[in-house]
Amino acid sequence: MISAITNYFEKQAFGVCTWLGEKLRMKSSQIRLFFIYASFITLGSPLIVYFHMAFILRIKNMIQSSRTRVWDL
Repeated sequence: MISAITNYFEKQAFGVCTWLGEKLRMKSSQIRLFFIYASFITLGSPLIVYFHMAFILRIKNMIQSSRTRVWDL
């Protein structure tokens, strides 16, 4: 049961930590740990930032996928 939940979140996660890790040239596991520890210390306020970044990434991907370019025709 736990492995099924873990697999689901690994496949369906927003990808914010991976994207941020690529931009900052850091390991995504370190960024995940930062969000976890900061959430415990500040009672969840980094989660608001995380979900905001996930929303922006989702919109960015939707816009990029809907564009048709000359070479795609």
